[in-house]
Amino acid sequence: GWESQLLETGFLGIFLCPLWTLSRLPQHNPPSSIVIWGFRWLIFRIMLGAGLIKIRGDRCWRELTCMDYHYETQPVPNPIAYFMHRSPWWFHQFETLVNHFIELVVPFFLFLGRRMCIIHGILQILFQVLLIISGNLSFLNWLTIVPSLACFDDVSLGFLFSSMRGGVKERVAQMQLKEAAGERLPLGCYVRKVVNISFGLLIAYLSIPVILNLLNSRQVMNTSFNPLRIVNTYGAFGSITKERTEVILQGTSSLDPNDPTAVWEEFDFKCKPGDLKRRPCFITPYHYRLDWLMWFAAFQ
Repeated sequence: GWESQLLETGFLGIFLCPLWTLSRLPQHNPPSSIVIWGFRWLIFRIMLGAGLIKIRGDRCWRELTCMDYHYETQPVPNPIAYFMHRSPWWFHQFETLVNHFIELVVPFFLFLGRRMCIIHGILQILFQVLLIISGNLSFLNWLTIVPSLACFDDVSLGFLFSSMRGGVKERVAQMQLKEAAGERLPLGCYVRKVVNISFGLLIAYLSIPVILNLLNSRQVMNTSFNPLRIVNTYGAFGSITKERTEVILQGTSSLDPNDPTAVWEEFDFKCKPGDLKRRPCFITPYHYRLDWLMWFAAFQ
């Protein structure tokens, strides 16, 4: 799922900056609102898809009991997950309610004006930080923060830039004055507007099957409906396993593996749960693919 998300985020990023300049503040080329809304549409689908697949999937999400199991049975638990798992039952129920609120209600804040859009961005980023702290979900949560940044406008992010003379803020103000005065734009700006409009129409067209999937009671998650994987449908933890099963791989240095006296030893993975005396590890934002796939192998 997150590899498709990486492709789509990267595709949107192509259109975020002008093609012919490396300037940090290119003249006449502010980021297109179409591209900004493309990122907002991405985070909307990511969160709503994850929320809907939970409600439609495992009944424990509706009974508010899924978090009783999640920290222990997630793909690669980290040290903090050990303590989170031992939280009281009422705290787990509260976590599940918060999850439903973030994934099913907050996404619609995007369409309720500037302030609610900023609140949406803050809540989504805080939610991803909590997921980073409590689980080793690779670069997924870090990647999900990227489209959330599109929820903030220049005014809300202005404190990050210097107000010194000749700084970014002053140059932006000068550019805005020139635009307000009706300064003639170069041909390249009109070409870029045509490209952005075409880009918006493409995203709208490719979103049709995604919207139909979200509305479908038989919703599928982490699926692409086009070969380029640039507008995808997402979802996570539609079902929660109640018990943890681990596949154990063993090897022997004996020349005859069928010899009754052959000594078999277990292969230790870098982070996959194995030795009960070994403390869980932190790997996010890295990804140990083999450790992760062993979690899927245990389902079989």
